[in-house]
Amino acid sequence: MKFHTFGSNTERAIVLIHGMLDPWQMWQTAIDAFSGDYYVIVPELDAHTEDEVSRFVAVEDEAAQIRQFLLENCGGSVYAICGLSMGGRIAASLAPLLPMPKLMIGIMKKSYGTIIRKSKQRDPKTLENAKRDFLPEALIPDFLKVADHMEEGSISNMLDSIFSGYDFRQLPCRILFLHGTKGNESVSKKAAVKMKAVNPQTEIRCFKGYAHAQLASFEAEKWVDEVKGFLEQE
Repeated sequence: MKFHTFGSNTERAIVLIHGMLDPWQMWQTAIDAFSGDYYVIVPELDAHTEDEVSRFVAVEDEAAQIRQFLLENCGGSVYAICGLSMGGRIAASLAPLLPMPKLMIGIMKKSYGTIIRKSKQRDPKTLENAKRDFLPEALIPDFLKVADHMEEGSISNMLDSIFSGYDFRQLPCRILFLHGTKGNESVSKKAAVKMKAVNPQTEIRCFKGYAHAQLASFEAEKWVDEVKGFLEQE
């Protein structure tokens, strides 16, 4: 794992954790918006490092590395942690998604594995689908750097780890849970409801017609506005 930092380390720390297959640069709009007032920390997760091969072992291992960085650089103090998709699962370990049937996990492993293989081959159809459904076109070059160094074993580890537990625990902080309604966002909705049941301080915001991670990936300025508004409620 590598860490990219922005702003002054004398300010309150905000951690931005990207999702599975995302390059860390997906947070650039948020970095620009927050780095004037906060110390912004952006991990480049294992298996997503652009210039070398690294292995993703487990969500808990990623969380431990982030925790250690915070201890060494911020005295263990953090103002806000923002996670997208898998990044949210890591943030909550620093609270987890609902368990998913093994058959579905197997299908996802095959699907993500195919995306990585064909991305390494620069398959035109795969890249067009990525620009339509996954990331803005400007981030595709960064995604390809990630894909070129990602091992399929890491994909398997990521999915097994993401959906390995469902023991939602009480967290001593305010929580903002954003989710859409399209595709597999029914899983995110169930996770949001469970999170609020265990942590009544959770605020859920549903974006009708949005797919998984669409808001943060394709409407980053709107995502920033939602998060800023939440932080300013204190």
